[in-house]
Amino acid sequence: MDNKAKVENFSRSVAKIKQEIKKDLVGQEDIVNNVIIAIIAGGNVLLEGVPGVGKTRLVRTLGKALKLPFSRIQFTPDLMPSDVTGTNVIEKDASGKMNTVFQRGPIFANLVLADEINRATPKTQSAMLEVMQEHRVTVANKTYSISEPFFVLATQNPIEQDGTYPLPEAQMDRFMFKLLVGFPSVKELADIVNMTQVTMEETADAVVDGATILAMRELAKSVPVVPDVLYYAMRLVARTHPELEDSGDTAKKYIKYGCSPRAGQALITAAKVRALIDGRYNVSYEDINSLAYPVLRHRMKINYTAINEKLTVDDVIDRLISENAKEKGSGKLDADKKQEAPAETAIDNNENTDAVEESATPVKKKKKLFGNKKD
Repeated sequence: MDNKAKVENFSRSVAKIKQEIKKDLVGQEDIVNNVIIAIIAGGNVLLEGVPGVGKTRLVRTLGKALKLPFSRIQFTPDLMPSDVTGTNVIEKDASGKMNTVFQRGPIFANLVLADEINRATPKTQSAMLEVMQEHRVTVANKTYSISEPFFVLATQNPIEQDGTYPLPEAQMDRFMFKLLVGFPSVKELADIVNMTQVTMEETADAVVDGATILAMRELAKSVPVVPDVLYYAMRLVARTHPELEDSGDTAKKYIKYGCSPRAGQALITAAKVRALIDGRYNVSYEDINSLAYPVLRHRMKINYTAINEKLTVDDVIDRLISENAKEKGSGKLDADKKQEAPAETAIDNNENTDAVEESATPVKKKKKLFGNKKD
């Protein structure tokens, strides 16, 4: 099967998943799209929103549409690490001999909802670090692997902060995306009420399975990223660091500290999946700009100056994208690429790499910042 056919199959599979999710979830198209991107890319998602906006229903519906086991963990201050990962228990076998047996915790599922994760103590939160990054659990010096695909969708309430424990930066960095779930519109609210009056059960049918998701992930890894786009993305990540000499005015004025290298990895990995969903076998500047918000917003911290000027993290990301676009147009990125790129940086793939879109528009403002690239 050639790459064109593979891309078409990929897009059709994602369209089927979305169609099934629509049976049980009203609105939230952007949230659904980004969650699907993260699952295929092998990342985790942090959802921030008020209770009752459909977070649990989304994960349950995904589990049905993807034919994957679903588990929910309600995080509370008295939750212990062993309540999440599992623990060793002593059991008597048929011969009467006492043996130690590992009893698996709820983390051993393909789709895990970590509800109100910031209500658990730091000790319990730290139990999630290994499993989120390495997809394995270590208990009593013995390691247990989690079956693939594995995906954690964690939620937190942005309003109620009493009795909560802020997630440590190391754990925040394990999330590929942080998505902000807004309140539904009046029409969407009416549709939700009408839907739940008929049934509260999810009605989605299984359209793909775990093996298909893993195959889609492998296809996404093969999507080429031309050096121009790669360095555009990496410069955007580096631009979040005010301590760098050429980071730009925005970082020096508004950012306290910037993103880790995982941000660059997540940005490129997710952009490849987004390109395939859009029917392209190449990553565009628009893919990078669109995904910059969910990838960067939880990995960088704005300073008091930004807060005093009533700027949000997304407002600062807007300015970073604008600066990056202007630098791209000035040729500065090309100079950096020639100076820093090793010989093996070039992508060895000749298919569709000349079709890269040159839009460097901040997604939220829809304002064109520089023209199309000339061959």
